[in-house]
Amino acid sequence: MENNPKIKRIGVLTSGGDAPGMNAAIRSVVRSAAARNIQVLGIRRGYNGLINGDVTEMNARSVNGLTSRGGTMLCTARCDEFRYEEGQQRAANACRYLGIQGLIAIGGDGTFRGLRDLSKFGVQTCGIPATIDNDIASTDYTLGFDTACNTAVEAIDKLADTMQSHERISVVEVMGRHAGHLALYVGIATGAAAILVPEHPFDFEQDIIERIREGRIAGKNHFIVIVAEGVGHASAIADKIAAETGIDTRVTIMGHIQRGGSPSARDRVMATRMGHYAVDCLLEEKSNIVVCYKNAQMIDMNIDEALSMTKCLNENMYDMVKDISK
Repeated sequence: MENNPKIKRIGVLTSGGDAPGMNAAIRSVVRSAAARNIQVLGIRRGYNGLINGDVTEMNARSVNGLTSRGGTMLCTARCDEFRYEEGQQRAANACRYLGIQGLIAIGGDGTFRGLRDLSKFGVQTCGIPATIDNDIASTDYTLGFDTACNTAVEAIDKLADTMQSHERISVVEVMGRHAGHLALYVGIATGAAAILVPEHPFDFEQDIIERIREGRIAGKNHFIVIVAEGVGHASAIADKIAAETGIDTRVTIMGHIQRGGSPSARDRVMATRMGHYAVDCLLEEKSNIVVCYKNAQMIDMNIDEALSMTKCLNENMYDMVKDISK
């Protein structure tokens, strides 16, 4: 794509929870822009850094080696000031003062709401979806999801070895306060006896105890139960399982370990594609948009439309668990 002479400098930031692949996306944005003779300012600590002018000039060489690094080299932070119009105006003024003609932000729904607010003050904005929960409805995939799944699966496979040795039940809590996509994928991948997600109320006797009993009758001596954090306290669920079955039951909370680590090949490639596409969108003078991966293609969508959508759990996969978990 030919360079748009109107665009000489853009900014890139990460906001909200970190996710594997953010660094690869930053690298892609910087190098895609550099190839078009566009300067890039890296904005540290999200919208807070934008308001306070915490920026660093980036070039093709400054992002060497970023693809394999987890987290975000630009850091991320919450910004209460940005929630209000005065803070948004300050951020927009900072863009003009710094000569930022287009802003790319990598994050989730909260990040995109910030971009939408900035666009109202005349800032050209584009978002890249990155959250391990994979809960952004406008896109089939968000950066970090594959790596988080792999991290959890690797840990649970190791747990399964010791659970089998001691004939125990392991209740594993994974991230997902409002969405069960991560829990569902991880549960299927690890052969969990039960998967509890926020989208579906569960019957303790039927959805957990009965499946464990059926497994014991079939000769199974250890079980994995996956619980999304939004379902409830994993320890309380484990205590109840132990009381009902008489089997030693242990709890493992995966916590923030799921956000870390070197991104998977899929996250690296997706991040690179999304970053490149985002730069192209700015060159086409698009604004208030989010990059989306739909039906194996990169597209862009108006942020207002994207935020109005709701992402449902894959019901076919959820129903499948009832057959294969026995």
